[in-house]
Amino acid sequence: MSTQNTDVKDLNLGIKIRRRRQEERLTLQELSDLSGLSKPLLSQIENGQVIPPLATLLKIAKGLKVGIHFFFEEEEDRRKVVLMRGDHSKFSRRRSGNDSPQAYLYHSLAPGMRHKSMEPFLVDFETGAWDDSKLYSHEGEEFIYLLEGELEFHYGSEVMVLRPGDSIYYNSAEPHGYISLGEKNARAVAVLFSK
Repeated sequence: MSTQNTDVKDLNLGIKIRRRRQEERLTLQELSDLSGLSKPLLSQIENGQVIPPLATLLKIAKGLKVGIHFFFEEEEDRRKVVLMRGDHSKFSRRRSGNDSPQAYLYHSLAPGMRHKSMEPFLVDFETGAWDDSKLYSHEGEEFIYLLEGELEFHYGSEVMVLRPGDSIYYNSAEPHGYISLGEKNARAVAVLFSK
């Protein structure tokens, strides 16, 4: 797999989730119960109809008893270092089951390395109006370093505005969400650590 053109869609998330679920001898309903996600949503993800946001992947990872790194590695990968070069402007558009607008697009910055404790991403945050459906929560911690644009960050009842060069580190168990301000998408490096 080329590290330069790795794309969320190319990671075959649905296939990996189905394979792991079957290895654990879990039905879709059992994974639904373990992850707190609906059975229809899990089915859509497994069939490649929906590319899940990171918060959803973290819930699936917990249900499958794997780390978030599981979704961004390949079985044959044995590298101890991953160098990413080139243009990281290609992002997969996540499709939700109900075609609702999505708050962000993500691109892995360290594909190919197995058993990572943290997972770095390049993230484009979409512009639009804020609503509480953009709030996510999951176990772990996150770090965001804003590269360009302005980002409105919601954390519990707090609202903060980040500008280029600003960073934020937070416990992601608290409901949180983001939206770009202005006409241009904000772009950041985000690092997730799941416990």
